[in-house]
Amino acid sequence: MDSPKFLLRDPSLEPLLDEFPREKFWEIFYLYQWEGFWNTSLHLRASMDCQKHFEAMDDDVILASGMKTGSTWMRALCGSILQQKRQSDEKDDENEDEAEDKDFLAKTHTAHSVTTLEGQAYIGNPHPDFSTIPSPRLFHTHISYNLLPPSIRDSKCKIVYIARNPKDTLVSLWHFINSYTSTEKGPYPIDKAFESFYNGVHPWGPFWDHVLQYWKASLERPHKIMFLKYEDLKRDPRGQVKKLAEFMGRPFGEEDEDAVDKVVSRCSLERLKNLDVNKGNARSVLTGIPKDSFFRLGVVGDWKNHFTDDMADRLDQLTRIKLEGFGLHLD
Repeated sequence: MDSPKFLLRDPSLEPLLDEFPREKFWEIFYLYQWEGFWNTSLHLRASMDCQKHFEAMDDDVILASGMKTGSTWMRALCGSILQQKRQSDEKDDENEDEAEDKDFLAKTHTAHSVTTLEGQAYIGNPHPDFSTIPSPRLFHTHISYNLLPPSIRDSKCKIVYIARNPKDTLVSLWHFINSYTSTEKGPYPIDKAFESFYNGVHPWGPFWDHVLQYWKASLERPHKIMFLKYEDLKRDPRGQVKKLAEFMGRPFGEEDEDAVDKVVSRCSLERLKNLDVNKGNARSVLTGIPKDSFFRLGVVGDWKNHFTDDMADRLDQLTRIKLEGFGLHLD
């Protein structure tokens, strides 16, 4: 199986790579540590270019997350909220067929429906053109809070961060990376993947540092940063969608209850993974990752089907230690 292009070594960084701490991830590819966080060389280069050149606009919305914490679902939800409000503001007398024709989720793979800054935007392109993206612009990033472009932190743009229980995050990450790196030997052993995650060595790890940076920033700047939990979104999607819309400056009124239901329905995980654009194991042109790898179960508690008692106890204990005193619980 050929590796996705973003796992290739970036030749433009060759003179610098020896200066970064390096670890072999899952015995497959190297990760490099920059300002406390691990990444591939191509994503490292793209993140540096993004930090240096990206200019946020005051009405931008940035969806931020670690890997495999629900960012694909968030792309669908936030994109649909903006689309729903645009259509409502236009007061279109459209029929259901016309509304479906405008459904961007049916036309573009959900993972690519919102541009990832250190992905589609800046990999191999230090000066991407964002002029065709309508305002308010919606972007996604895995970049940690300390490495965000200054314009994102300093402007009036909004940041929505989604976190997830670390045990389910690890299981989702394990399935996802195995989907494009498995060899004839089969999936990488989960006990070895566990140790790597536990030690913080994984793309955009350590997990706890990433989460805590955004959590603390959300406490300091609640008007700018909304901190969501995947589990709350699963438990109460309607309530969370309404909170999201209000935070994004596109609130639903009492007369818009049907519109809220429409967003939740269109963005249900069951619908998303059954859309033709998201199905099949053909590799995405943009990422080189199988299209169906972005959707699996999407349930809370799947870690119970993969962890030993010892693994669960160790990760729970580490999470308590890392989060102690910060008022954050990821159950």
